Amino acid sequence: MDPYKIIKKPLISEKDFELIEKENKLVLWVDLRATKKQIKEAIEILYNVKVDKVNTLITPKGTKKAYVRLSEFDDAADIASRMGLF
Repeated sequence: MDPYKIIKKPLISEKDFELIEKENKLVLWVDLRATKKQIKEAIEILYNVKVDKVNTLITPKGTKKAYVRLSEFDDAADIASRMGLF
């Protein structure tokens, strides 16, 4: 699956900004059919970072959300600014 089709868009809320700053995590809307492994590979390819862990959940609205924790050597705030969040 194409990395650009897996990652839909980043989430922007106060809670998401807290996760970026405190836990080095990004929160993204992703394709409903994407697996954790595909999400991890897409983030690593698109942003040239190392992903430690991916957690996903399907919301009651039927969309899929991914919580992506980056390695301690990569900064989630830097990636968020490249996405245009800051």
